[in-house]
Amino acid sequence: MIKDFFLGFIRIHILHHASKEPVFGTELMEELARHGYKISCGTLYPILHRLHNDGYLVLKKENVGGKIRKYYRITAKGKNALQECRHKIQELINEVVEGK
Repeated sequence: MIKDFFLGFIRIHILHHASKEPVFGTELMEELARHGYKISCGTLYPILHRLHNDGYLVLKKENVGGKIRKYYRITAKGKNALQECRHKIQELINEVVEGK
């Protein structure tokens, strides 16, 4: 059950970072690890594919050192979802963390 909660947090992290700059899988795994999320490729890449297929991220492929790297960037739909999540996160912090 805890894993399910964290998967939601991970999706929000991905949208947040993809709103700042294009991101790719390995970079995201490292960033998420900094926040204490131990996530495998088998978990991360399906999340990225789903966010892309659902229209929250756009994909751009680039040749980097002879290998194709998939960069993801947030879409307008993703920005709207992220903004909505920010409001809900603030509500949750106010209620759960600050006890308001």
